Amino acid sequence: MKTNDLIFDRSFVNGKWTNQGDETFEVTNPANGNSIQTVLDGGIQITEMAINAADRAFKSWRKTTAKYRGDILEKWNYLILKHAKELAEIMTLECGKPFSESKGEVAYGASYIKWFAEEGKRTYGDVIPPHSEDKRLVVIKQPVGVVAAITPWNFPLAMITRKVAPALAAGCTVVIRPTYESPLTALAIVYLSQIAGFPPGVINVIVGKDSAAMGKLLCESQKVKKISFTGSTRIGHILMAQSASTLKKLSLELGGNAPFIVFEDADIDKAVKGAIVSKFRNAGQTCVCVNRILVHEKVYDEFSVKLTKAVASLKVGDGMLANVNIGPMINIDAIEKTKEFVSDAISKGAKILTGGKPINQYFFEPTVIGNATREMSFSDDEIFGPLAPLYKFTSDEEAIKIANDTIYGLASYFYSENVSRCWRVAEALEYGMVGINEGLVSTEVAPFGGVKFSGHGREGSKYGIEDYLEIKYMCFGNII
Repeated sequence: MKTNDLIFDRSFVNGKWTNQGDETFEVTNPANGNSIQTVLDGGIQITEMAINAADRAFKSWRKTTAKYRGDILEKWNYLILKHAKELAEIMTLECGKPFSESKGEVAYGASYIKWFAEEGKRTYGDVIPPHSEDKRLVVIKQPVGVVAAITPWNFPLAMITRKVAPALAAGCTVVIRPTYESPLTALAIVYLSQIAGFPPGVINVIVGKDSAAMGKLLCESQKVKKISFTGSTRIGHILMAQSASTLKKLSLELGGNAPFIVFEDADIDKAVKGAIVSKFRNAGQTCVCVNRILVHEKVYDEFSVKLTKAVASLKVGDGMLANVNIGPMINIDAIEKTKEFVSDAISKGAKILTGGKPINQYFFEPTVIGNATREMSFSDDEIFGPLAPLYKFTSDEEAIKIANDTIYGLASYFYSENVSRCWRVAEALEYGMVGINEGLVSTEVAPFGGVKFSGHGREGSKYGIEDYLEIKYMCFGNII
């Protein structure tokens, strides 16, 4: 199968490619602005159609066995891995990340399908010792119903599979609304899901530019029982408010302000490598990217020199080219936001150690900023770009205080060779995830999610399927 065979131009509802919609929009390559595909905008109408299709399909899908559902998920996983190269090319074309990162995402995203294909068989209930001789108490778990998955542009495959694999394994049906910047990967994998054998209506993908109206309908529909959203905290607030009237379940993976702490006893070379992978993956455009690098004053100079040298060697360019480390920003607004962060920092005494400028309207130099202070705007705002600010600290207590001084609580990282310090700091950090001497923490076998204004709910691991299940208690009486 060629890459073009996996590029589609319209929504997929009830097992069919739909003709719904009068308008179109362009999906463009962020590396050069060229159009990749003209896509039919399904709008509100396609959203309603998808909800109804998923609701009808749920009535039969929920009755299937976990083994049956797992077998189809296994086939889907196989097909995604079989076409990893083609999917990675589509991903790089529409969201810009280097091809090697895209291939990594395909494998990472597929791992959730593989995991939950098995985990669906383990949604165990309980038999509770009764409170009287003539009663028997049983607890079972049942699928919550229709699930809407609203996903961002930066991980166009993994953000979908992390949500829909547990939903499908649990017996739910899904409506996927990918962002209009990168819908092509979603449409490609739903095509493969059809080949895998999912019945019509079980998986639906809707595409359109009016994300606010489409999201509002998903939130307010009584047929949709759960929303799973990855995106900004601002939009998370809106979706939560819009879902209040229907009291539906919500999983929200929202913004972050990840600290990366380098203690004086850290292995500096390992810390530099961890900072590079955690900060500059996808040009810094991930929700768990490092936002603030806190370095003990005793090792600040050594770390800053080594980090600056490593960052200066990163190759910027079109993600389809060989050996590229840093791809484009997603759009001109992202470029402008990064420029504003740099200008603000310089005006408040920061020093540019490397980078600091846009290369053109598509790319921004990977940048290290020294002498960062908490007064600079990126201390509170999510950077979402290839910009690494360095702060000094003098004690463990100060580092923890600075790290926790944010409304966000998604991911955090620190480097230390002291086991006692590792335990104390990890327990003190107010984050849903902590990387200890490690810059990459995401895996299908561990729970992914945050606290505070970074949202609630967990994806992946044995915990990831629980949000797609309802607990039902059954009391059998008069058993004599």
